[in-house]
Amino acid sequence: MSESNVKTIPRHAPMNQFEVVNNCLTIGGQAITEITSDIGQTPFYAYDRSVMTEKVESLRRALPQSIHLHYAMKANPMPEVVQHLANETDGLDVASAAELKVALATGTDPSDISFAGPGKSDEDLRAAVASGVIINMESPTEMQRIAALAQATGRRPTVSIRVNPDFELKTAGMKMGSGPKPFGVDAESVPEMLAELSKLPLDFMGFHIFSGSQNLREEAIMEAQAKTFELAYRLAEHAPAPLRWLNIGGGLGIPYFPGEQRLDLAPIAANLTPLLETASKKLPGAEIVMELGRYLTAEAGVYVCEIVDRKVSRGEIFLVTNGGLHHHLAASGNFGQVIRKNYPLCLGNRVNAPELETVQVVGPLCTPLDLLGNRVELPPARPGDLIVVFQSGAYGFSASPRDFLSHPQPAQILL
Repeated sequence: MSESNVKTIPRHAPMNQFEVVNNCLTIGGQAITEITSDIGQTPFYAYDRSVMTEKVESLRRALPQSIHLHYAMKANPMPEVVQHLANETDGLDVASAAELKVALATGTDPSDISFAGPGKSDEDLRAAVASGVIINMESPTEMQRIAALAQATGRRPTVSIRVNPDFELKTAGMKMGSGPKPFGVDAESVPEMLAELSKLPLDFMGFHIFSGSQNLREEAIMEAQAKTFELAYRLAEHAPAPLRWLNIGGGLGIPYFPGEQRLDLAPIAANLTPLLETASKKLPGAEIVMELGRYLTAEAGVYVCEIVDRKVSRGEIFLVTNGGLHHHLAASGNFGQVIRKNYPLCLGNRVNAPELETVQVVGPLCTPLDLLGNRVELPPARPGDLIVVFQSGAYGFSASPRDFLSHPQPAQILL
């Protein structure tokens, strides 16, 4: 076979955010075997606070200083994680009254907390109005509900309008804008809503414009950011007061699958610099927020489960673990993937070996969907060994059907 016909098999980006010591993976400076012993159970999620801190610091180093970084709690609402990132970032974004309670407990000023979500309950709105956070209004009806609460309580709630933009974040893993969407108010309908808002007892702050998430193409992110500012300028002409706040969303992705690489922040930062200079003139005094969730936590977390059986079926090796889709829906491929791909895996207690074997890593559930690794290469494994799923710090524990088939709950620890 000629060299030109040899296909290069795409590999995962190196999971070098964690050290390997004596052939054992370490999280937060502790061997995965020691963490397992300390917790006293598998499966569990472990999060490394130093990796989260480094993610924030890398953004601080790269991006213009005028950008305010907010943590979107929905990515990982574990209270200890939220507290850590509240200390590292400039604010928080919540999506329920329960998340709001956790956010307020961190001591974050309510003016630095925003509340988003297309179907806020009465309880959600009452809690948001009472606490004084910024409410990202998702519809004219929601605006009227908030106004009614304002009149009933004598308060003047702080609000912004979440805008469904007239453009999309190209190549985004999850598109949140453009076309018919349940999120926010269509850009072309915002001027009419602003006119009505001016008659209500509401304190208008600005806009939340979020077009998509999990993007690994710098040029697509740069294009969307430029369009976000242009849209904000157009809509600001209809606002009842000067904009004091503009949330431009996030969209920064992390590499999950073979062939994907980490984002280069340099061109994104270079693109933002002139955009922010223009914004300082067109929206003087406005706080510009970049809201990130997955980007700050995903790479800092691992999911750890234990092999309970090793079996061979018609020539294929199956490693059966005590964890699976009920704990980590995303890693099983059932959380938005169209074509299932493997998250990066390793054998935590024996990371490297001179020879590898191709195996199927499956969970204990009575469904073929309970798959963590499809034909992955690992060191020869046996019951008692630890399977580690990387990139698990976001949309893992809280985004999974943990009561499915009534198996034991996983633990969580921040190191």
